[in-house]
Amino acid sequence: MESQFADVPGRSWLGSPIDVRPLFAAEHTALMGVLRGLAPGEWEKEAVPGWSVRDVVAHLLGDFYGRLGRDRDGHRGGRRGGPAFAPGETLEAFIHRINQEWVDSLSRVSPAALTDTVDLIGRQVARYFEGVDLDSPSLGVSWAGVDPAPMWLDSARDLTEFWTHRQQIRHAAGRGTDPDPQLMTAVLDTFMRALPHTLRDVAAPVGTQIRVEIEGPAGGTWTVTATEDRWSLAAPDAARPVAPVAPLRSAPPAALVRLDAETAWRLCTRGIGPDTALARARTDGDRELAAAVCQIVSIIH
Repeated sequence: MESQFADVPGRSWLGSPIDVRPLFAAEHTALMGVLRGLAPGEWEKEAVPGWSVRDVVAHLLGDFYGRLGRDRDGHRGGRRGGPAFAPGETLEAFIHRINQEWVDSLSRVSPAALTDTVDLIGRQVARYFEGVDLDSPSLGVSWAGVDPAPMWLDSARDLTEFWTHRQQIRHAAGRGTDPDPQLMTAVLDTFMRALPHTLRDVAAPVGTQIRVEIEGPAGGTWTVTATEDRWSLAAPDAARPVAPVAPLRSAPPAALVRLDAETAWRLCTRGIGPDTALARARTDGDRELAAAVCQIVSIIH
């Protein structure tokens, strides 16, 4: 059955819904394989600036508990119903602060105990997501510019975060990105939902199209189209006025950006910067539009 959100005004520009519910168990199994294979010294290697592997794992556990407490158990926590914004604090600063508080609070937990707890709670998170209603409204996804977001996007966003942190752990331990195309395909498809929001300040005539192609087994093609109100990942022809004329041959996009999968996911998570990604990309057409695409960010950073 097609998602109800596909027809709700203000949501169709996100593109066709993604169902990642069956993938959480596979992602959790892959994570546990990595954690249980880490050597003692690898837990202290830097995974992201300022955070060790151990810190990233503690952060993941915090995400697990937060999702279960908030959405499964209806628990807000704390004497005042959970963390609150400090005066003048931005969303990004708030997220970074409470993430760091959680990591600091687990600093006395050993890697072995942390691994066992992540296994226990992570399996519960996978079961939770397997039963969610994809059409229900859920947490906002700021990098896609939608709040509330449909659960299909919110759950896919969480899968991308879990997957990304696992790759950061793998890289810190001297391993490459997991090439499993099933998981990476869903991750890249989710990341591309940031395109309309990325281009929100880019003016272009209605009907202008930009195409992004990600190469390899996990890749795909995404076309974003300028409409009267915004850029949209809906079916490209939806932005064109209906007229009683013979159908025209499809015009080439105003810009085409081709990326390899490694460059694409690292760009979206700011493992590399836009200039680096643009230098690696193969582009055709309007260079300014191609450069605008490379400003994409699919995380809170």
